[in-house]
Order: sequence, then C-alpha cells, then structure tokens
Amino acid sequence: MTHQDIDPLVVDRLRLALAADSASARLQTAMAAGLRPHDAYIDPIVTRFAVEPDFFVRDMLTWALVQHDRSRTLERVLPELHSAFPQARSQALHTLSKLGDRRAWPAITTELLADAEDEVARTAWRAAATLVPPDEAAGLAEFLSTQFGRGDRVTQRSLSRALAMLGDGATTVIERGRLHRNPAIRTHAIATERLIRNPDEGFDVAIIAAQRIVALNGAPLVEGVEL
Repeated sequence: MTHQDIDPLVVDRLRLALAADSASARLQTAMAAGLRPHDAYIDPIVTRFAVEPDFFVRDMLTWALVQHDRSRTLERVLPELHSAFPQARSQALHTLSKLGDRRAWPAITTELLADAEDEVARTAWRAAATLVPPDEAAGLAEFLSTQFGRGDRVTQRSLSRALAMLGDGATTVIERGRLHRNPAIRTHAIATERLIRNPDEGFDVAIIAAQRIVALNGAPLVEGVEL
C-alpha cells in the first residue's frame, strides 16, 4: 500500500478498464488493483459499486479494497451506505463485513437493517452480526427479531444465519418468536432454533420441519386421535 503520488492517467485508465464491456476483463482489472494497491485506486473501485452488473466482479472489487489501507478504505466506503442505489449500499455493507473493522459498527443503522430492499437488508444483517461489540449483541438480536417472517426463503435464511452468529445473545428473541401469534414468525423462529442446534441440517430442512410443527400445533383437536 502506498501514499505516494501517482500519474492521474493511471487512475483514469483504471476507471476505464473497470467499465470495459467484458466481465472477464473487469474481473482481471479489479484483481490487478488489489495485487498492486494504491490509495488513488480506492475511489474508482468504490465508485464502481453502484453500476457493476456482475456478481463475481463485485466480489473482486471488495477483495481489492480489503488489500488497501483499511482506514482510507473505511473512510471512502462509509458514505456509500447512504447511496440512492441499493446495490451500492449492499456492496458497501459487504465490504465492511470483509474489512471486519468495528469502527464501522455505528454506521450500521436500523434503517439499513430494515431496508426496503431485501438484498441490502440481508447484507446489513450479516455485516452487523460481524461487527457488533459483544455487549451489544442482545440489542442487535432484539432488532433483528422484528424481521422474522420477512421475505422469501433466501432472505429468511440470511436472518437466521445472522442470529446464529450472535450466539447466546439471540436466545431470548428466538424463544419469544417461537410463541408469537403470527404463524410466519413462529415458523421462522423455530427454523432458526433448529439451525443453531444442528447447522448441518440446513435451512431448507429446518424451515420445512418448522412449518410442520406450526401446522400441527395449530390443528384442531379431534376426539380420540392422538398425535
């Protein structure tokens, strides 16, 4: 990593190369920027967050940033959390989780954790679970529990995994969720509990088992029939 001046033309070439038509070429460019980090590369890499269409290239952009100066990268990435572009917010959160710098924790706001875009919210949950100080894990779990039952299976799996990362801090909210009046919330909480107890089971199996439990518990009693 270097703080020395660099020819602006080099930075301009990087910007152009990151916008090449070929995803493979963009991937190679991002990799090269990570292998030869320079402070001047941070801005063009982050700027690409909002518009890069390829998942693998976006992941490489984050990898490249992690190779740069952590403080300078953090300073440049944080403003992207307020971007009007959901993809920029999501990629910034992903980058913060990879940086693992707890100085970013205060920037993981409840607005991000409840973002209307599922992809942003999912990434915020993971970043928050990674960055939260131990003494604030229970408070984070409390807020995350408000998202029980949200979205499709991918979104629900992400929330369950984030709660699993919080360990004992999530126990109380999961137990409360298991008794919730809303069957979708009960199902998600039970599936989360199963996933924590047996990670090898997988979320799909856990959610199906939870659905059966909720259905049976909600079924009317039939005289003479034992379940």
